[in-house]
Amino acid sequence: MQLGAFVLHLLRAEKRRANAHALKETCGLDAEIWPAVDGAAMASSDLQGLVRKGLFEPTYPFDLKTGEIGCFLSHRQMWAEIVRRGIPAAFIIEDDAGIDPGVFPKALDLAAQNIDRLGYIQFQTRPYDGPKTLVDTAGGCTLFVPEQGGLRTTAQMVSQEAAQHLLDRSKTIDRPVDTFVQSHWFTGLRPAMILPSGVMEIADTLDGSTIQAGRKPLMEKLTREVRRGRYRSAVKRLSRHSEAPKEGGLHG
Repeated sequence: MQLGAFVLHLLRAEKRRANAHALKETCGLDAEIWPAVDGAAMASSDLQGLVRKGLFEPTYPFDLKTGEIGCFLSHRQMWAEIVRRGIPAAFIIEDDAGIDPGVFPKALDLAAQNIDRLGYIQFQTRPYDGPKTLVDTAGGCTLFVPEQGGLRTTAQMVSQEAAQHLLDRSKTIDRPVDTFVQSHWFTGLRPAMILPSGVMEIADTLDGSTIQAGRKPLMEKLTREVRRGRYRSAVKRLSRHSEAPKEGGLHG
């Protein structure tokens, strides 16, 4: 299968530029750097036309930051580009990622062999110990479909069919892109996952997150934690009862 590859890079994040080019050269694919959408530079009228609260259960309990909106739009651009070019599948990695050359090529090959059936495969940077359906193993890497999708969009492989499907389901948004992808009871697409993936989060060694949150008063922090806990409980419940295929893919 001919794979596309994109490195999402926010142009104003100058401290990440060298890493973005390094990812382009070392990911093992014919990759290109794609300029990410800068949510902070968008007009408020554009933001208002895109965001609408309470699109599906559970209601996301926080207002979206401009950086989160920009990140979501960047991934929508990637999905649209996959469809526009007719690319069977593409690997997408963000500019704050690192690659372990001893593991990543094996994970990439494992994903490429299964992306046509699974549609969306996360190269996870965090462990997962919940219920899952095993798909395949190779070179010490395990590919599986978790009951509850993981967060982070550090790196993923997306098929053309899945890209079109996610575009259709995200014409308006109400939560960050990783939380949207996690919501397979709404999208109908349960994302698969590879561990170890050979992909690491290294934002702290570059310039930190480009989606910043200011310091908040103690009471506001406590309120947010309560809301976050309720939201996570609802996600767990909805994931367990989701009708999305447990073996991944759109059609089971």
